[in-house]
Amino acid sequence: MSYIYYKTILKLKAKTEYKLFQLFALSFTHLIKIMKKIKVGIVGGAGYTGGELLRILVFHPSVEIAFVHSNSNAGNPISQVHTDLLGVTDLKFSSTLSDAIDVLFLCVGHGDASKFLAGNKIASTIKIIDLSQDFRLAKDGNDFIYGLPELQRDQIKQGHHIANPGCFATCIQLGLLPLASKGLIHDEVHISAITGSTGAGQSLSSTSHFSWRNNNMSIYKAFNHQHLKEIKQSLRILQPGMDKAINFIPFRGDFTRGIFATLHVKSTLTQEEAYALYENYYASHPFTHISRVNPDLKQVVNTNNTIIYIEKHDNYLLIVSMIDNLLKGASGQAVQNMNLLFGLEETEGLRLKAANF
Repeated sequence: MSYIYYKTILKLKAKTEYKLFQLFALSFTHLIKIMKKIKVGIVGGAGYTGGELLRILVFHPSVEIAFVHSNSNAGNPISQVHTDLLGVTDLKFSSTLSDAIDVLFLCVGHGDASKFLAGNKIASTIKIIDLSQDFRLAKDGNDFIYGLPELQRDQIKQGHHIANPGCFATCIQLGLLPLASKGLIHDEVHISAITGSTGAGQSLSSTSHFSWRNNNMSIYKAFNHQHLKEIKQSLRILQPGMDKAINFIPFRGDFTRGIFATLHVKSTLTQEEAYALYENYYASHPFTHISRVNPDLKQVVNTNNTIIYIEKHDNYLLIVSMIDNLLKGASGQAVQNMNLLFGLEETEGLRLKAANF
């Protein structure tokens, strides 16, 4: 055996051993991630978003729920409030907080998240995902990252505090982001969107009574819905200087969950060009699906999915966007953000099938 041949064999052996070591290291790292569960705390666990968050997390393979905080329900079984969890979990509501967690979900009302954080010292090691609107708008001193993965997934992965987007805001933005990414919003956008009764939360009001809601509908907050600010903020990230009006008419629907939005805007794109743009933009995003067939709302209910459908009429582009307001519009997207924060598969714990009938 020649000296050169001998040295070549040694080099190949060394490379093979190094590759095997790398594979072992990656497998070991993955095993550690599986073995070490993410410890979760939830504040405001008695409402709709808290209940949906619990429904997802009790089955999430990488999560251990450390506590579910609720002053009004302290000591009571969670299944006493969220009856769909009867026989699923023995967890009880707690009136105390703990720092022995990795992430804290805030499922409290608008304005209450900022008050909670001001009144409670949260360890700097704990990541926070806030489902209220308190930290969605960028301003000095606000270190929360806007948590729309289809807009800024990489920033979320590097984040520590996440502001979960609003339900209408999520649905509408996903209908417009591909256009903004190419600077193609040149005219005002017109939007009509209808939401289920759970979008109003659990607080009682005249419009949440069954006798009013059943076989009925109405508009509210026409042209000045609070989600418009975050929608415009996101569009300007992709299309700086975008100053066109967004004319948004929200409707209350007589169903429990889901948002069905129709958007139309002037566009020079053909229908096929629009489909190509949207399919390319969302190609790497597992929860946004482009349909070539006119869809219906039940296709997304009980899932973290968004379905988008496009038609071209003369010089107008019609975009249909639909989500489940409690999942992709709230708790499901919060878990999606948690998965990104902790380096998990984005879809983990969120492979949910639509009810559909």
